[in-house]
Amino acid sequence: MQLDKIKGKELEQLFEVILSLDSMEDCYLFFDDLCTVNEMKSMAQRLEVARMLRDKQTYSQIEEETGASTATISRVKRCLNYGNGGYMAALERLDDKKKA
Repeated sequence: MQLDKIKGKELEQLFEVILSLDSMEDCYLFFDDLCTVNEMKSMAQRLEVARMLRDKQTYSQIEEETGASTATISRVKRCLNYGNGGYMAALERLDDKKKA
């Protein structure tokens, strides 16, 4: 598992803070302080690319709608196919939350 090479107390602290955020506003405030606007947009774009790939949309559709490069789309697709399942778990939770 690839996670062993990134685990550490600083990353665990970051994840604990993220898990403790109570509202969308808290998330906006925290991530605005933590990341640049471009970093936040890149993360959001990759999640949207993952959703679109899961929904069987084509590279050209994804590129047109999100502005993501084919390199980014390929990287996300590789993670969906050979990664740790994080994208799929997150997308399933998002779907469940929208249904509720």
